[in-house]
Amino acid sequence: MLDPLISSIGDYTLKGIISRGPLSVVWRAADCRSEGQPVAIKRVNLSELNRTLLSSLDCELEFLRSVSHPNIVRLIDVIWEDEFVFLVMEFCAGGDLASYIRLKGRLQEQVARKFAGQIGAGLKVLHAHHIIHRDLKPENILLSTSNNDPVLKISDFGMSRVVLPGEYAETVCGSPLYMAPEVLQFQKYNEKVDMWSVGAILFELLNGYPPYRGRTNVQLLQNIMKSACLPFSELILPGLNRDCIDLCSRLLCKNPANRLSFDEFYHHKFLIKGSPC
Repeated sequence: MLDPLISSIGDYTLKGIISRGPLSVVWRAADCRSEGQPVAIKRVNLSELNRTLLSSLDCELEFLRSVSHPNIVRLIDVIWEDEFVFLVMEFCAGGDLASYIRLKGRLQEQVARKFAGQIGAGLKVLHAHHIIHRDLKPENILLSTSNNDPVLKISDFGMSRVVLPGEYAETVCGSPLYMAPEVLQFQKYNEKVDMWSVGAILFELLNGYPPYRGRTNVQLLQNIMKSACLPFSELILPGLNRDCIDLCSRLLCKNPANRLSFDEFYHHKFLIKGSPC
């Protein structure tokens, strides 16, 4: 369904809405300059953004303009128009990882390893720029194709910000099911919050559901804090590689001081190669 008042933006013809949120809408569109090449266009309503979100938008644009990596969604163009900014992005025909998990259910361990490695490769770029994403979740990880061998691409940097070594952030943001406990507790935090989110995504890839749930954020936090071990499905736990369990458990460590750093995650044995059980 299209906005009846908008049929094109610049050199791009709108084809249909992909998603709509409180602050933005994303369309599938065609680039009229390149024989109708498909693109995705994200419109952000600038008048609805507070100072923190405007800062995150600046961070998103500066970062995406400066990088070109297969595991980061590519920014093609930026169009400013009155109170809106339009981000023209590469179109990912495979949809998002959340839809993929709903379709496939829990994934084979080797597929989860490959996907986690691709997410790690994208995060390596963020890490080099001292950027924390703050909203890593399956909905914000796109698949390049609907074929059997997609490439994962981290997207939606609307809550990202630069946090230099030794610094901390305080703004509570993100999606609760993938939000680190220190954020749920309104504590200061650093890049380790992204590591928790990666652990939650890896757990969901293996089990088909997130590690912790709750009817409210308070109940969710209570369930996290009282858990003595990760609630792996008893159907899959006996067949999981011990390195896989170790990686997931150390990413989903409640104390950020003991949680894996990015470098420890990226060089973990489970991602480097499969080791015998």
